[in-house]
Amino acid sequence: MSKQEEYIRKPDWLKVKINTNESFTGLKKLMREKKLNTVCEEARCPNIHECWSERKTATFMILGDTCTRGCRFCAVKTGLPNELDLGEPERVAESVEIMGLKHVVVTAVARDDLNDGGAAVFAETVRAIRRRMPATTVEILPSDMKGDYESLHTLMDSAPDIFNHNIETVRRLTKRVRARAMYDRSLQLLERVKEIAPNTPTKSSIMVGLGETKEEIIETMDDLRAHNVDIMAIGQYLQPTKKHLNVERYYHPDEFAELKEIALSKGFSHCEAGPMVRSSYHADEQVNATSAQRRINYMKGYESQGKKLEVESF
Repeated sequence: MSKQEEYIRKPDWLKVKINTNESFTGLKKLMREKKLNTVCEEARCPNIHECWSERKTATFMILGDTCTRGCRFCAVKTGLPNELDLGEPERVAESVEIMGLKHVVVTAVARDDLNDGGAAVFAETVRAIRRRMPATTVEILPSDMKGDYESLHTLMDSAPDIFNHNIETVRRLTKRVRARAMYDRSLQLLERVKEIAPNTPTKSSIMVGLGETKEEIIETMDDLRAHNVDIMAIGQYLQPTKKHLNVERYYHPDEFAELKEIALSKGFSHCEAGPMVRSSYHADEQVNATSAQRRINYMKGYESQGKKLEVESF
């Protein structure tokens, strides 16, 4: 084995513990029954067994399973999407209710074929969840919607608890890593959210291991803070297939710990950083005090009426 092959070999700290308990298998079955997609499966998230087994949170991927973009890091398939499924928001909400989720992340494939980038369906999904599960906090993770701010207003009218949009990588690598995306457009989108809804926490994530420098990571932190982003996630890029970008290097857990400290020193209210961290990892812990209190107050009122939240078994 050459030194290069040995260098890029996946280290021991990236080994995933598989847990296929009843919660995991039941959730997988439910997704198929409801004809729903999850980014957990489509993007091959390494945390799927942990998150699905705990049943605290789940990340639903709406607007189909086919993306109009072909980012070189992403395992989601690319092509011409199917027609919109207008029954999807209600099925997502029904699944959230069955699972009794505390926090939900709603993301989507990029739909550049739609005038609003799918914003109306996004908003209806949030509202459908709220109708069935008012105590559940909802995070949205949309594409940049081609920078259309009217679509952003449509989306923000649904009052999500967290707005998440991933910048994915440093400025220098954006063109190579992200298809049809622009570094500054992502920053402007995040800033515009704060203009529309100043009290809504904003969040963004980057992957490391694509050839960026530490200085560039810190520069990205500064750019996000300059655009009023509150929460940051930093994780290791893992090559989904040989057709995707190569991993340039694996960061040690100690390096992630250092990056987290730097991020917090920059003023981020919360930072998740680690080899397995993905954008929605521990997302239920990142809602702000207002959203968390709304959830608590609702549950207290619900229980004061002598009611009990029933969660169906799978």
